[in-house]
This record gives sequence, structure tokens and C-alpha cells, in this order.
Amino acid sequence: MSQAATPKSASESVRFGWLSPVIGNRWSDHKPIVMYQEENILPTAVKYFDSLWIADHFYGFDAKSDPFMEAWTTLTWLGAKFDDILLCHHVLGVGYRPPALTAKMAATLQVLSGNRFILGVGAGWRDEEYVAYGYDFPKPSVRFSELEEMIQICKLMWTEEEPSFAGENFTIEGASAPPLPETVPPICIGASGEKVGLPLVGRQADIWNGFARGDDDDWRRKLSIVQDSALSVGRDPADIEVSQTVEKALPETDSESQELLELLGHKASLGVQHFVMDFGHPPTAENIHRFVEQVMGPLKSG
Repeated sequence: MSQAATPKSASESVRFGWLSPVIGNRWSDHKPIVMYQEENILPTAVKYFDSLWIADHFYGFDAKSDPFMEAWTTLTWLGAKFDDILLCHHVLGVGYRPPALTAKMAATLQVLSGNRFILGVGAGWRDEEYVAYGYDFPKPSVRFSELEEMIQICKLMWTEEEPSFAGENFTIEGASAPPLPETVPPICIGASGEKVGLPLVGRQADIWNGFARGDDDDWRRKLSIVQDSALSVGRDPADIEVSQTVEKALPETDSESQELLELLGHKASLGVQHFVMDFGHPPTAENIHRFVEQVMGPLKSG
């Protein structure tokens, strides 16, 4: 297998994201994996991947003492290190930051990154984390109502000089966020709930990061809900990019590449357009070239 692969092209219809873990655990000698990847992995990966994703939590899932980097700071750091890749959170919890502050931070990062920022948001789910940090954790219907209002506030603050908004959950009055971004950041919503979350995606999202926990029929039903919701408010469903996160190790053999190609190819046939790849903690960048040539290449050309 050759070590030379064709760099990414903006004209490709299928896109690939790289999710870099912010945790440090016993498998990484308790060093945040993202710090190792910034030095040893990402200089290779960003040549071929379209987007870079960082999860939003405050501490890990094994031991609270394990290092766990804050999402916004880390993504900003990576955006400064690598200047030719889209930047997105996977995804921000709506209750972790006030909406107007989120809008201001997003506007700033959009300007500083040269219009490479995607606002990835969700309703949040980790109640113990909310409680630990002293944040309210209301029932799901309230959290999704907060999420929709947060998105509305962001869009106003990115496009108007002194916007005001009065909702059931949040209020702003002349909340200026200069300098306004030349390009309004796309909104990526992570959601899977069929009654509230997916209809919200159809109304508000530019990108849907969906979960595949059931069979193909389950996925088709979820996608249909998103599309029907978009149509109900006069949107073209084709304007919503469909993304899905895939947790797999980088392939080390031809057969592993073929298995991953078949898996992602099947997902693409079901409408997935943007694969967010969580490869965990690969020790070297060597197998990135195998993935690019044997999996990414055929999917993009097909």
C-alpha cells in the first residue's frame, strides 16, 4: 500500500470528521489524548479530513481525577494549530453556558478561524455533571425548549447589531456581539428523540448528528421525521446534512479496511453524508493512510 494519498477536496459530497478524545486515562498514561494527537496524529489527519470534533464534558467517565480538557478552549487551541479544517463540538450541552455567551463566543471563534466554525449543540444528558457544577437540569422537554431558544438567540446575535429576544426560558435586550461574523456559523444538532429532538433538527439544523442504535428501519424513520419537520416549516430537507458518529479503530489490514468500507458504504446508502470518526487512541499516524486510500477514497469516488 502506498503512503501517498490524495488530500481532501471541497467538491466531495461525502465528508469525514475526526473526533479527538479530550480525556486522559490509563491507556494514555493519563495524558489527554487530544494533546498527544495534536503533536503526533493530527498533522497527518487534517490533510485528509474535513472537520475536527471535540466532545463537551467537564470530567471523565472512569475516575473524576482523570484529565479531561474543556471543549471550547480545546477546540479554539486546535483551530489555531490547524488552519485548514472545519471545527465543531460534539456537542455542546445547552445548560453549560448561557445562550448569549455561547453566541458571543461562537461569533468570535468564527471570525478568528476564518469562517471555519460549526456550532454543535444538544439538549444535554449527563445529569450528574450538571448537578456537580451547580447547573439546573430540567426535564427533557424544557431542555429542548432551551436549546431552540438558544439557537434563535445565536442567529439573532450573529446577524443583528442590537438584537432582543424574550422567550419562555431566556431573554436578551440589545445583546450586541461585534464583530458580527461574515458567514453565519452552521448549526449542528445532536439529537435522537422522535417526539421533540428530531422535529427540532428539521426546524433549525444545518447538520444533524444522529445516533444509530437500532436497525435500518429505525434509522429511516428518524431521518423521515427530520425531513418531514423541515418540510412543515418550508425548508428543503436536502439543506440538512446528515452526519453520524462511528466508533471504530483505524484499520490495520486489508480485511479490516474492507469491513469498514462496507459498514460506511451501507450507512451512506441510508443517507449519511458526514462521518464523524472516533478512532480512539491510535499510537501512530501510519494507518491513517490505509484508511484514506482503502476506505475514504472509494467512498468519496463512489
